[in-house]
Amino acid sequence: MASASIRPAAVAGQFYPADVRHLQLQINEMLSAAVPPDMPAAPPKALVVPHAGYIYSGPVAATAYALLAHWRERFSKVVMLGPAHRVAVLGAALPAALSFQTPLGNVPVDRDDWQRLQAMPGIQVSEAAHAFEHCLEVQLPFLQSVLDQFTILPLLVGRMRAEDLQPLMEALWGGPETLILISSDLSHYHPYDEARVLDRGTCDRILALRPGIDHEHACGATPVNGLLAVAANHRLRPHLLDLRNSGDTAGSRDRVVGYASFQFDEDDDGARH
Repeated sequence: MASASIRPAAVAGQFYPADVRHLQLQINEMLSAAVPPDMPAAPPKALVVPHAGYIYSGPVAATAYALLAHWRERFSKVVMLGPAHRVAVLGAALPAALSFQTPLGNVPVDRDDWQRLQAMPGIQVSEAAHAFEHCLEVQLPFLQSVLDQFTILPLLVGRMRAEDLQPLMEALWGGPETLILISSDLSHYHPYDEARVLDRGTCDRILALRPGIDHEHACGATPVNGLLAVAANHRLRPHLLDLRNSGDTAGSRDRVVGYASFQFDEDDDGARH
């Protein structure tokens, strides 16, 4: 079990502002500026969003969260999956803490799913894996800004086959109250024009629901591939909401990191498949 019941904010003041008013102002500005290409008619079942510092990827992530705000009362649970950057993980790691802290307050972990998931193969509880990990934490202030009351189930995915992740995602799929959120950036440290070509190809695979993306093209490739396989089974429709890189937002164009946001929604009976 955790040595403390709250997992404190680890990257506030680095990846996003630690001051409450500054943080809320920045999020509100990004949400207000977000202009998705089209407003999907159906609520999302899943999102794919990037996880760099807000000045780099925040505007791209905000495109998905601005849409999510239209259904803020629908979702009471968010299942979050992202890559483990800081600590080597064999399989997938749950946190030990009862809640995650941000400058905007605490977000409770769904304890029923937390207990249930530990009986499944490939799952461990690791306080160390979550302690300094940024990929899920940076999503929380956005979620706190666009949803009402909700719980989270945070999973950090390490060395694991995408096909072994599928039964876990199916077990957590839930009903209309549950949102699946995948945290992933795209290619890393290529020149601007080369990155645009690589990232467009990765986005085309995602839009075609074709697993097989590698970690050179998306750091969260394993959870992305797991989602694509499950999305095909549930007949989800993917929508590309935004595609940019750090050369478009706040960085040099010599070596860029790619960012995209996607919404996946269900057909009329997709939840039954």
